[in-house]
Amino acid sequence: MKTEPIRCARNALIGAATLLAAALASPAWAQSHSYRIDPDHFAIAFKVDHIGYAKVIGLFQKASGNFVYDEQTRALRSGRVVVSADSVFSNHGARDRHVRDSDFLDAKRFPEIVFEATTFEPNADNTGKLSGKLTLLGQTHPVTLEVALNKAAVYPFGHRKHTLGISARTTLLRSQWGMTYGIERGMVGDEVELLFELEAIRE
Repeated sequence: MKTEPIRCARNALIGAATLLAAALASPAWAQSHSYRIDPDHFAIAFKVDHIGYAKVIGLFQKASGNFVYDEQTRALRSGRVVVSADSVFSNHGARDRHVRDSDFLDAKRFPEIVFEATTFEPNADNTGKLSGKLTLLGQTHPVTLEVALNKAAVYPFGHRKHTLGISARTTLLRSQWGMTYGIERGMVGDEVELLFELEAIRE
């Protein structure tokens, strides 16, 4: 009769130990960390054809972003980047004013360009495909970026926090978002190459 309570207690301890071991062995949400993109080391560039002669290269000078990522499992939990449309810069004042107006970015009506990350598919190396939704001119469509993790380490100076160095690339058709100015006459290309270089600090 006395052995029954002992057996029950032993089974309970075994069950608790099993659950604890499983929790420690499995990829846990606790391994995910929040990262803030350092605005001082965040470059967004674009390239677009101009009448077939050459490509105009420009930048967006103001953007912010953050994401939640697990370096061990390489699982992305969430991510968001917000770009100020009126921060576009191509080293030509008149052209930049035109790009900000309703023919292109319509920055007064749509001041923000927003990318929401949905999934990340890692490759065997330090690269992968990042999928998400891009909202531009009030329209939202899917995009996929080729991503490379360049470095993951404690920053050697300054904030001295764990930091990820990332490069990303994609090409989109601006007409998909209703931005069609100059395409029919071959003045401005439909394809836009986007290049991202960033450092993200673990918080």
